[in-house]
Amino acid sequence: MDDRIPRYHRLRDQLAARIAALEWQPHDPLPTEQELALAYDLAVGTVRKAVDLLEREGLVERFQGRGTFVRRATFDRSLFRFFRFHAPNGERRVPESRILERVVTKAPKAVVARFSLKSGAKAIRLARLRLIDDTPIVAEQIWLPYEPFAALADCPVEEFGPLLYPFYEKRCARVVARADERLTVETANATDVAALGVPEHSPIVVIERVAFGYDGAPLEWRLSRGAAQHFAYEIEIR
Repeated sequence: MDDRIPRYHRLRDQLAARIAALEWQPHDPLPTEQELALAYDLAVGTVRKAVDLLEREGLVERFQGRGTFVRRATFDRSLFRFFRFHAPNGERRVPESRILERVVTKAPKAVVARFSLKSGAKAIRLARLRLIDDTPIVAEQIWLPYEPFAALADCPVEEFGPLLYPFYEKRCARVVARADERLTVETANATDVAALGVPEHSPIVVIERVAFGYDGAPLEWRLSRGAAQHFAYEIEIR
């Protein structure tokens, strides 16, 4: 380990590695700062600075009087922020999910670059459709690096369910800690017309998401495409 790196930053890296290895599960408490200081032979102030970094990065969260806990990110509201998933009475609904295709293939160049894979490495591609009352709302293309997710290559697609991240954790012990999203608008291509039943060249909202593990490594690359007529951006400002 490079001694030129500040000790608190080195401790941050060590703790993050233990979190990534699921030594502490999401929602588990970390040892107290005093216990960590004793275990690593460091001053409490050094430990506190390391934990401050983890908190700023979203890996842990502190609760007054209770301690510091491994944070579990929640993603179930993400599509609600962008698309209207409502019943006729206005109630929000989790859309049905259908895995249309699952392919294990040689990773294309863009996927190799996204996941920092070796040339020739394999990847898993999922084509998924999100529906409300059998009406297609969003079509998704999802890429996963093969090695961490090999268990998904041949499991029944019926087991995937509407929320993938809990499934990744259950089947592959891979926990998504955070994600970056980018929103753009394109015109419908032939694939959109077939999947979503929209007119050719009509506006399509595209949400690109890269999901990362606790160690900062990218775990999933997802492109979600939905008709602009269902789009509604919502954000709370405080």
